[in-house]
Amino acid sequence: MEHKTDFLVVGSGLAGMSFALKVAEFGKVILISKTNLEETNTWYAQGGIASVMYAPDNLEKHVQDTLIAGDGLCDEKIVRMVVNEAPEQIKSLIGWGANFDKDTDGKFNLNREGGHSEHRILHYKDSTGAEIMRALSGRVRAHQNITIMERSFALDLITQHHMGTPVFRGNPEIECYGAYTFDIANRRIDTILSKITLLATGGSGYIYQTTTNPPIATGDGIAMAYRAKAYVDHVEFFQFHPTSLYNPGERPSFLISEAVRGFGGILKTQDGEEFMKKYDARGSLASRDIVARAIDTELKNRGEDFVNLDCTHIEPESLKAHFPNIYQKCLSIGIDMTKTPVPVVPAAHYFCGGIRTDENGKTTIRNLYAAGEVACTGLHGANRLASNSLLEAVVFAHRAAIDSGRKLPLLKHQNNIPRWNDEGTRNPDEMVLITQSTRELQQIMTNYVGIVRTNARLKRALDRIYILYRETEELYSQSTVSVKLCELRNAIKVAYLIVKHARQRKESRGLHYNLDHPNSCTASNIAKTFSSGVSSSK
Repeated sequence: MEHKTDFLVVGSGLAGMSFALKVAEFGKVILISKTNLEETNTWYAQGGIASVMYAPDNLEKHVQDTLIAGDGLCDEKIVRMVVNEAPEQIKSLIGWGANFDKDTDGKFNLNREGGHSEHRILHYKDSTGAEIMRALSGRVRAHQNITIMERSFALDLITQHHMGTPVFRGNPEIECYGAYTFDIANRRIDTILSKITLLATGGSGYIYQTTTNPPIATGDGIAMAYRAKAYVDHVEFFQFHPTSLYNPGERPSFLISEAVRGFGGILKTQDGEEFMKKYDARGSLASRDIVARAIDTELKNRGEDFVNLDCTHIEPESLKAHFPNIYQKCLSIGIDMTKTPVPVVPAAHYFCGGIRTDENGKTTIRNLYAAGEVACTGLHGANRLASNSLLEAVVFAHRAAIDSGRKLPLLKHQNNIPRWNDEGTRNPDEMVLITQSTRELQQIMTNYVGIVRTNARLKRALDRIYILYRETEELYSQSTVSVKLCELRNAIKVAYLIVKHARQRKESRGLHYNLDHPNSCTASNIAKTFSSGVSSSK
């Protein structure tokens, strides 16, 4: 079936829905979601959204905190742009009905998280993402210009390639005409023709064994864009959240928000030793890359499975009021966090790289935009500052909406697009082949491309991934469309890109820590300089 629209939005998190709401004022929108509208990485975001709101905080402090976390690879122009536009976008979210916690005097109750020098995290208890999704999804569902296609899986972007014209990466003439999608319920492949397409497909955490991401986070958007010859960048930088709940067998891992440490939680070994001061002057409030590596080091040195996050010194009722969901989750497995330390381990959490965009979310393919975790905007550099992700999503969705709205009157649909060429002759009925390959990929990425890397591990990962790639491509060529098989194919592509970029980076920087290469500009050293009151050279 063929559909035509002005805007196609692939993904329904904060970036996708806020973009859809804004461009719906210019024309018709189709928004597709792989599962249901609310099942996104945004929904699972506990901590909040960063923005300067009150003194003594100021924009320059937020800029410097972001640059320090990014370990020398942030685009400072982009950082300043996002930080400056943050307060206005907070107003937009509030205008759409999102609630953020306030104190009795009516001012926002602001949290502080690792890497932040001030309290500047707006939050709704410990379920900020879910609250934002509640507000936006209601408006999206009610908007007459927005058509929602749930359980619709994007297979590939449509470019000149599908019309018989070869395309090459870096060719400025490549154009996006929409996407082929798979209607899961009806097992039908649709052609959606659009004048503007936005990729907002979120992250790729499910390529790792231990992750806070939902099962939908298989890197679909990055893989599609790369196949369409878009540029990707900084994909070697995968952020591991330092504190996921240690509960063997649970997947995805339950996130213990960064805000718990900002509220006073202290990381300790199982025998009660505070250890973070050994690694960074900021202690438990160091940036995520440093904390994750510190925990990884302690676990390897001690031969233990977890460290503890101790909150027992915090006033119990205040702790429960600020983190009700985390408290109840811990209670459900027999841990009262007001009385007993919480066992935690690092888990794959956030992709700092992605599809390269400019300041308006434009990719290197005409009429294709990207926003949210799928994009590499220059904000995060080598490591994301906590709670800058929701901010990045809403700022770039806004800028992409303005830019694409201006272009819309000049664009037309591309005609004569061929139907999807489904040459497969059989269903991939041996699901064991897909599930086993998925497990193998997750083991490869976890064991060889994790928090700490070496050249030998990366080489082995590349060799193993190539075997999986050949096997999966052969199965794909013989099979009809299957979501699980397509997800595996996408995940393998993203894993390959991570390893390829990791091998090309001949240094340790930010989230990419390679024992075979000396550090050139570590966030730890910058942080020590910053905390001593000396101005950073960046």
